[in-house]
Amino acid sequence: MISPQNKVANKKRVAILGATGHIAKNLVVGLYSHFDLYLFARTQEKLEIFLNGNKIANQVTVLNFELFMETKFDIIINCIGIGDPGKLSSNISSIFFITEKYDNLILNYLERNSQSLYINLSSGAAYLNNFNKPATIATQSQISINNISPAECYGISKLNSEAKHRVMSQYNIVDLRVFGFFSRYIEMDSKFFMTEVISCLLKDKILITNSENMIRDYIHPEDLISLIKLIAEKKRVNDAYDAYSLKPTTKLEILENLSDRYGLKYEYSNPEKKSSITGNKPNYFSEYYHAQTLGFLPKYDSITSLITEYEYLKNKIIQ
Repeated sequence: MISPQNKVANKKRVAILGATGHIAKNLVVGLYSHFDLYLFARTQEKLEIFLNGNKIANQVTVLNFELFMETKFDIIINCIGIGDPGKLSSNISSIFFITEKYDNLILNYLERNSQSLYINLSSGAAYLNNFNKPATIATQSQISINNISPAECYGISKLNSEAKHRVMSQYNIVDLRVFGFFSRYIEMDSKFFMTEVISCLLKDKILITNSENMIRDYIHPEDLISLIKLIAEKKRVNDAYDAYSLKPTTKLEILENLSDRYGLKYEYSNPEKKSSITGNKPNYFSEYYHAQTLGFLPKYDSITSLITEYEYLKNKIIQ
């Protein structure tokens, strides 16, 4: 690990909280050559295995959370959360406590370091919408205050943070809503549609899925990193942006592509409909292109993102 005193002076100092998370791993690999990275994780052993495996352990600094408040950062990226629906379903209330704990930690830091920029990885779930249509600038939340369901709790926790951030307009805070993300660093035991698909493909098993189509948007890791770099250039900002690819994709397109390219076998079945722990969303993507004001233009569409990242994942497992 690089010691803090040996960091390059002209590089911005960036803290990444939750550095062992799926998205965070991509940020570490994609940003370490551009910024001085300081990584925080609740399980440092897991983080060190990842850093050594990618041969970048000597390019970053790993710190304990106890040192967070006393270390100078230009940018803080909050990747902490429960991203795996399987883990979330076993303890839904934890999403509130975990989100608030680390969000408040960073906000307390901003009170002492008002020039720092806070980038919070939020979610499209913050819209609290059924997504019968994609999100737009005019999308309104849909929630029955007297009948809150477990499926709405994840989105409520995200919206709560975003509302708090907008009220604290004197600070530089950006909420970046990610809708779909898949990469070579995904935990294969996580409960996502794509991990189920890839698992069946790698094990040569038949994927059993319902016949209902859905639209998803998977931003490519390179595009997400480009978007974060653009946000990092802002001198003064307090806003929210949706992350998006060049073009979303459908479940049918995903299945057909993986079948044609890699021989995925799948069958349609219509058992009793089960709801996702975060709710079923037929059109889970955004047409709110506010990130264009930053100069953001994605290079990759969703299906290309899935194919290229699966290629890396497949080759790594085969090796």
